[in-house]
Parts: sequence; structure tokens; C-alpha cells
Amino acid sequence: MPRTMVRVLLVDDHEVVRAGLRALLGASGRVDVVGEASSGEDGVAKARTLEPDIVLMDLAMPGMDGVQATRRIAALDFETRILVLTIHDEDEFLVPAIEAGAAGYLNKSAADTDLMGAIEALARGHSYLPRRAAALLAKGKTGDASSGDPGPEVLSPRERAAIELYARGFSAAEAGREMLLSRKTVEGYVGRAKTKLGLKNRRDIVRFALESGLLRAEGER
Repeated sequence: MPRTMVRVLLVDDHEVVRAGLRALLGASGRVDVVGEASSGEDGVAKARTLEPDIVLMDLAMPGMDGVQATRRIAALDFETRILVLTIHDEDEFLVPAIEAGAAGYLNKSAADTDLMGAIEALARGHSYLPRRAAALLAKGKTGDASSGDPGPEVLSPRERAAIELYARGFSAAEAGREMLLSRKTVEGYVGRAKTKLGLKNRRDIVRFALESGLLRAEGER
């Protein structure tokens, strides 16, 4: 049986970049570029209409930037996963992108070698964080936590499952469909898990998942 094509939306304000990505993805034989957008606003509108599997999102665009557009698309609660593809280093933009709902982060300089792997990881329901990005998230531990911090063992099986899916970039609605639960129920599990673990936001959840082994950096799968 032939492999299902991954439906991708390109969001980048540079036409030449979109053309290069379109050619690279088309040559793979595994991706169908279903649309292109030259601004954050247009990207949100086309994501709403096309419901792609994956959005390749640039960050630096006039008007609505990539972080804002990522937040808007993530709030749609479609099955769409967002991969940030940017020239910017992780140091400044990784955390805002993850907190907005991105499931992966890749520098454009690595697109020729790593882009298909990132797309396939997201299509399988995984996140995609290069080792350096994962290390930055793990290093940015918040609060007054110590070596005695609670681990996954304090979570119920469903709290653990909800946290893992949330760390992988799933929205509450997507996690609910995966777990055969309602969105509200999943939000309850995530909320209780955050309370037990002393976590505040998505960045904290991703960091915890990396440290506890629920989520692995690329190359460690």
C-alpha cells in the first residue's frame, strides 16, 4: 500500500524561500504542498481552510509574526502540527514558539538535510527538537526547584499520557481525540499534572518531559 502523502502548508514572506522549499519537498515524493502563504494572517486563514497536516512556519514576517500565527493556528484545534523553520537561533525564539504551540523547531540552514526527518516526526505524532534546542529548554528550569522535584511517578497513567501529548505539541482537543476523551477532561488531567509537578506553562512541560524521558531530543529516539 502506498504511503499517505503528508499535506503541508508553507508560510514564509519570501517567495524564493517558498519556491526552494516546494522543490525540496516535491522531490521527496512523500509531501503534498497544498498551499502557500506570504504572511501570518494569510497563513492562519489558509490553515483554517485547508486543514493541512503540517505548517512550515517562518518567524520574521511583517504584520502578524510567526509566533502569533502559530498561536492562532494552534487555537483552531485541528490535527495540524506546526514546525517552525527559521534563520533565527534557538536562544531567542525557541521558547516563545514552543509556548505558542509549535511542535518542532528547525533552522533553515539544516533544511536540506533535516527537514524531511522533522516533517515525518511530526506526521507520526512526535515533536522535533534538535539536541541544542532540547538542551536550551532543559537548562531554562523555572522556579525554586531542586533535585528533589517530583517525577512522572506522581502522575496517574492518564495524567502522564496527557502531559506527554501536550509536550509533543498536541492541543487539548487533539490529545482528547488520541485518548478518546473530551477536551475538558484532558485539560483537567493536564491541570492536575501541572499542579503535582509545579509546572506553569508549555515550556515547563516540554522541559519536564525531556528531563524525565517522556520526550526525547532528535537523534535519541
